Amino acid sequence: MEPLQIAEKIKERFPEEALAIREFRGQVSVTVKKDRIRDICRFLHDEPDLFFDYPVDLCGVDYMGMKESRFEVVYHLYSIKHRHALRLKAEVPEKDARIDSVLPVWAGVNWHERECYDMFGISFTGHPDMRRVLLPEDWEGHPLRKDYPVKGPEKEWSGFLDVLERSKKYRRFDWQG
Repeated sequence: MEPLQIAEKIKERFPEEALAIREFRGQVSVTVKKDRIRDICRFLHDEPDLFFDYPVDLCGVDYMGMKESRFEVVYHLYSIKHRHALRLKAEVPEKDARIDSVLPVWAGVNWHERECYDMFGISFTGHPDMRRVLLPEDWEGHPLRKDYPVKGPEKEWSGFLDVLERSKKYRRFDWQG
């Protein structure tokens, strides 16, 4: 099935939620409302003609000052059986930077959702382990937001000195030096 046909199926099934369909160089993006993201993903997974069984990637985008909804969560989906791909986008406002987790649909998005939370501060409702995955738990801010300082936080991370001390302690195990 062609990507535009898949997009039309989404629009038929979820007419109120499908906001936009865009095609560029053979790649199709469907922008949807965030409120029913799990239902839309369940449809894409369970519908035999679609069977999107592989979530290639999930990432966040910050459109600070460019769009009404500051953030987007972007899902790159693929059907191994049918060999078709689709990009699904859900707009997430800054004031309520939350969206439902699609972990019940695809277990493989676990760390992707956590990374999106860690880097952008977008929380995934229903995720069983919504905590940072790349940065320490006590890190302040979200580094991929456009308003994050280029030089990092103004004050030094409290665990920095501890990391330096541990590196000195474990240097004696360095087999190359």
